[in-house]
Amino acid sequence: MKHRLDITIFLFLLFLVAHFVGLIIIDHYNVTEELPYNIEPPEVKEGGSFLPIFIVIIISTIAALVLIKFRALRLWKLWFFLSVLIALAIAFSTFMDSRIAFAIAFVLAAWKLFKPNVVIHNFTEVFIYGGLASIFVPILNLFSIIVLLILISVYDFISVYKTKHMVEMAKFQIKSKIFSGLNIPYQNKKATAILGGGDIGFTLLFSGVILIEFGKVEAIITSVIISLFLFGLFVMGKKNKFYPAMPVLTAGCLFALLIINLI
Repeated sequence: MKHRLDITIFLFLLFLVAHFVGLIIIDHYNVTEELPYNIEPPEVKEGGSFLPIFIVIIISTIAALVLIKFRALRLWKLWFFLSVLIALAIAFSTFMDSRIAFAIAFVLAAWKLFKPNVVIHNFTEVFIYGGLASIFVPILNLFSIIVLLILISVYDFISVYKTKHMVEMAKFQIKSKIFSGLNIPYQNKKATAILGGGDIGFTLLFSGVILIEFGKVEAIITSVIISLFLFGLFVMGKKNKFYPAMPVLTAGCLFALLIINLI
C-alpha cells in the first residue's frame, strides 16, 4: 500500500467530496447558463474542444517548468494566487452572492498562499476544481472528454516515467508549499501524501459531461466508480514511488461509462 490505510481512506473521501461538490457547482451553472463576473466559456466546437484544452495544458506546463528552472517564485505565487482566486470565486458564487463569494475567495486564496495549513489547503481544493470545471464542461461532449482523457493519460505516463518532469514539478511545489492538489502530511511531518490537482480536475470534467448528457444519478455513480479506482491505485501502489494516476483514473471513467450504459 502506498500510504497508511487511514490516510488512503482520507484521500479517497476528499477526492469523492471534491467530485460531489464539483457536480453541484457544474449543475448550478448548467441551469443558470451564466457564469459570474462576466466569465464566458471558450468559444470552440464541442467535438474538437479537446485539442485547444490539451494545447493549453502543454503550454501551461512549459511555462511552469520555466518558472521552476529560474526559481521565479514570485511569478509562481502570483499565478497560483490568481488561479485559486478565480476558481474559488466561481465555486462560492454557487452558494452566495458573487460579491461576497469573491471576498471570501480572496481571503482564502491569500491564506492558502501566505499562511498555508492542511485544513485551509484541502478545504479550498475541494471547491477549486468545481469552479474550473464549470468553465470547461459546457464546451465538452462525451467524445471530446474521452479523447482528452486518453491524451492526458499518455502525457501523464510519459511525464512521470520518461521525462520525469511531473515528478520534479510535484517536488518543487511541495518544497515551496504551493501545491495544486490534495496534500496530507504524516504526523511526523517527514512525509506527505499527495494527489495532483489534475487527477481531480480532469476526472471531474468527465463526471460533469456525464451529468449534462445522462443525469445526476449517473454522474454520482461515475464519480464513485472513479474514486474506487483511485483507492485501488493507492492500495496496489508502493511507498515512496510516484505513479501516473490518470491512466488508471481514465480506465475508471470508461468503466463507469460502460456501467451506466448497462443500467
